[in-house]
Amino acid sequence: MQDQLWDVIAVVPASLEAEAAAELEAFGAQSLQTLRRAVRCRMDRAGYYRAHLQARLPFQLLRLLASFPCASRSQLYGGVQEAADWQGWLPPQLSFRVEASGRAGELNHSHFTALEVKNALVDWQRQHCGQRSDVDLEEPDRVFHLHLGQGPQGPMASLYVAGSSSSLHRRGYRAAMGRAPLKENLAAGLMAITGWDGGVPLVDPFCGSATLLIEAVSRVLQHPPGLLPGAALAPAHHAQARRFSCLQWPDADLGLWRSLVVASAEQALAGSQQPIAPVIGLEQDPEVLEQARSNVAAAGLEAWIDLRQGDGRELMPPPGPGVLVCNPPYGERLGDEQALDSLYHRFGRQLKEHCSGWSLWLLSGNAKLTRALGMKASRRVPVSNGGIDCRWLHYEIR
Repeated sequence: MQDQLWDVIAVVPASLEAEAAAELEAFGAQSLQTLRRAVRCRMDRAGYYRAHLQARLPFQLLRLLASFPCASRSQLYGGVQEAADWQGWLPPQLSFRVEASGRAGELNHSHFTALEVKNALVDWQRQHCGQRSDVDLEEPDRVFHLHLGQGPQGPMASLYVAGSSSSLHRRGYRAAMGRAPLKENLAAGLMAITGWDGGVPLVDPFCGSATLLIEAVSRVLQHPPGLLPGAALAPAHHAQARRFSCLQWPDADLGLWRSLVVASAEQALAGSQQPIAPVIGLEQDPEVLEQARSNVAAAGLEAWIDLRQGDGRELMPPPGPGVLVCNPPYGERLGDEQALDSLYHRFGRQLKEHCSGWSLWLLSGNAKLTRALGMKASRRVPVSNGGIDCRWLHYEIR
């Protein structure tokens, strides 16, 4: 008998919706629809679990509990109380957090909407259980998200529960970060766009926390981001996954989950046997370099990523062809713009003199600085990095 399909919203980085949809389709997602910073789809339980273990792009995977007409405070309150069997979904001993988005009718402020959802839930608990759950904004047992929008028949509310209490982009290997860190799922998406498959050298001349390199190598070696950092190299039957709140849902299938954890670990063990070309990161700041080495070690990738102290402006890559990737400072948060203009100019000159035949992918939030490279991009992918409008630029170095 086929498992029931769940209506799911994957919250993903802006401009990577198509890549996220393709990733979810590989886990069996159906009826895919790309939205702004999200993908709507239907998934069975196994696909939903597999996505928590193996998907690299989502921030969250939200499962729909109920949709109901909602144009007023009273409709919201009553609809939430009837949306689910709260005795099972939110027993009083569990903590929770409510998020809200959108607007409908008189409900036009997300903070007020979230507060009303919280009130409806704790009032139901007091009436039926005699006690209520605590609200925990940091590490709750349950995260609910209510979205307000316009349906065919008028204003509608959709109430979702998140499969993880914390964002899925936090893999757990990055206790140490540079001053302007790139989120792990955005780095994974950017590296997927490059098409790097481990067959040619990969170099990051300004590696910072080494996030681009870690995500690139993890993807090629098929290390699931949902396993604990470094667990991909443990015996498969000992593999441990990160903590996901969907495993405490009233309809959780822990036997299915365990079988998928073991299968993911076996896949990672097999992937780790394949040879890959040299992967090198350069970082000028000794303190940041130590942070990067700590991250690589935590991710269990020391055997594949070679981090060195060095200046990207003096880059001498291994014999090519190969792929260069970098997220250099672009003045929005780090560095004086005049000094950065000189950095980009010298970097561009070094590329043209010593990296012929290589491909460069560079994340830029400052078009003026990238013009100082003295090269013309063949592709420009718009992305948002921490709210900064950026471009993932592709150059073929001649």
